Amino acid sequence: MKLLAVCVGQPKEVTYRDKTVMTGIFKEPVEGRVMLRQTNLDGDRQADLRYHGGGDKAVYAYPFEHYAYWQEKLGRSDFKYGQFGENLTTEGLLEEEVRIGEVLGIGGALLQVTQPRTPCFKLGLKMGQDTFPPLFLESGRSGFYLRVLREGEIGAGDPIEIVERPTDCLTVRELWHLMHYETENREGAKIALAMPALSQAWRETLEERVRK
Repeated sequence: MKLLAVCVGQPKEVTYRDKTVMTGIFKEPVEGRVMLRQTNLDGDRQADLRYHGGGDKAVYAYPFEHYAYWQEKLGRSDFKYGQFGENLTTEGLLEEEVRIGEVLGIGGALLQVTQPRTPCFKLGLKMGQDTFPPLFLESGRSGFYLRVLREGEIGAGDPIEIVERPTDCLTVRELWHLMHYETENREGAKIALAMPALSQAWRETLEERVRK
């Protein structure tokens, strides 16, 4: 398993449906080593902190293995690292294997998986295709967010070590399916809520589901 690229970007104004919006989704790969801090990478910022960033979503990882699928599906060949707004382009970490709560060692940092990604309209803006977010969601190729347990420098080419893999926690793919396609599954929601590493935002959604 390996970190193929570290990608960062600053928020900028772009036009979307005759409106101006701020977004930090335009990430570019950087050379050398980058300091990963509690809420983001040096040189990286999120535009809308209501839905992006924070301790539970300090960085976003996306498997490079999915690039070929999207290139074929969309008929494109112009992809580069950071194409899906990810901070970390990874190799060897797939959603059906990675578990919520999994702790990864990369360079000098320790990170913990917290939730899959749910795409918003800004991913469509990044891809130049308004219809892309639902395609992305339905594919299950979500990637995943991580919190930082230990700050440290990371860089492209770093090996990725599984420091801890909780066997009693759902995989990223299982949690994605539960959230989006099993909305009446209260028992499944209870299982997810028992995972200590689950992000607060998804925890609140699932708690509401159980209450209903």
